[in-house]
Amino acid sequence: MIYPTILCGGSGTRLWPLSRKSYPKQFVPLLGPETLFQASARRLHGPGFAPPVVLTNSDFRFIVTEQLAEAGIDPGAILIEPEGRNTAPAVLAAALHALQDDPEAVLLVAPSDHAIPDAVAFRNAVTRGLPAVAAGQIVTFGITPTRPETGYGYLELTAPPGPGGAPVPLARFVEKPDLARAEAMLAAGTYLWNAGIFLFRAADMLEAFRTHAPEVLAPVEAALAAARADLGFLRLDPKAWAQAPDISIDYAVMERATNLCAVPFGGDWSDLGGWDAVWAAQPRDAAGVATSQGATAIECHDSLLRSESEGVELVGIGLTNVIAVAMNDAVLVADMSRAQEVKKAVEALRTRKAKQAEQFPKDHRPWGWFETLALADRFQVKRIVVHPGASLSLQSHHHRAEHWIVVQGTARVTVDDRVTLVTENQSVYVPLGAVHRMENPGKMPMVLIEVQTGAYLGEDDIIRYDDPYARGPGAKG
Repeated sequence: MIYPTILCGGSGTRLWPLSRKSYPKQFVPLLGPETLFQASARRLHGPGFAPPVVLTNSDFRFIVTEQLAEAGIDPGAILIEPEGRNTAPAVLAAALHALQDDPEAVLLVAPSDHAIPDAVAFRNAVTRGLPAVAAGQIVTFGITPTRPETGYGYLELTAPPGPGGAPVPLARFVEKPDLARAEAMLAAGTYLWNAGIFLFRAADMLEAFRTHAPEVLAPVEAALAAARADLGFLRLDPKAWAQAPDISIDYAVMERATNLCAVPFGGDWSDLGGWDAVWAAQPRDAAGVATSQGATAIECHDSLLRSESEGVELVGIGLTNVIAVAMNDAVLVADMSRAQEVKKAVEALRTRKAKQAEQFPKDHRPWGWFETLALADRFQVKRIVVHPGASLSLQSHHHRAEHWIVVQGTARVTVDDRVTLVTENQSVYVPLGAVHRMENPGKMPMVLIEVQTGAYLGEDDIIRYDDPYARGPGAKG
């Protein structure tokens, strides 16, 4: 049995404005109706695979469960990292957790935001790696390079890959090269792109940490030993976890271990590390233009045009080698050759303290989501969508009153000691300080418009008295 382990805590900025800290790219449907996270979970699902183990952070835990449910996949353990400490502590925590129940556990560790269209071919590559794992090897997966890529790290093999794609001993890891070095490695035929995917016995990984990175072992063991159950999640102990070094699995173990081999994978793969990679992974017309619904290209060439907000039409005229991504609160226009510099835009927005730097327009919560339609000094208008059967916490506010108008479905509303059903076109007033709750008793999403008025409208002005999701005061997740 293989235990899929999905690393799902990242918050990359290179796909801004669609990917932001509050809602990163793995949860977004970039290349089709499924999100990258859902596609990753489905790729590692089926005969021979246990339910997926997911490592994520507190803000994303309900998004993880919601998206797995939408994909029809029952999760295994969901481990909550108190803070990001890079991949080495995360991988070790997953290995230690698996060993608690299965001394022979085999883990397949994969990022949640890569695109691998041919899931069957990838699972076949995993199968080819299992004999090496049984012999005590740590297996990494390398992508057969198709061009002299300077944006990826490489794996140097001790010999060229054979026709059957069997594991080949690994000579070393190679950092991202310059163009001349990348061309030489492509010509050599003994290099693969490093996909950052690993297959190993948990016991072998534990021994590798003992040998090469013992400084990581003690705090992660302590964090797991003191972990506490929280609804369906397992929260690693924050004090112990904070003592773990912030280090990648490559630096901590892989570049030091001697029992490494690589399985070549010749199928399509992309880490979608920039809008240029998204453009390359999408269908394009005869002029090399990729467009989304809501985007129109007129006499454009080799460009990407995406409208990511319903009702926003994006039109490009006479563009060449251009990235244009439009949302209802931010627009990116960049030369295709400078796709890797998008993170500079995020840094500039952070300097200006613009909320668009990190905050996604839709704020996802365990009960549904909301978005701000209008915001001024003393009022805010929101659209709120509540999932069927879901309920907001019983709460009150110090600084604002609220008016709710139901526009779709039926809401069960509690205001102090009064409970009423509010249907479409009906409204209810929640005075400042009143204890209130909103629930969706129906089988379809419930939508309402909320008008807030008051001196302070921040999301941290929440006192929770009862919460089905066990959040603290003002907590997002």
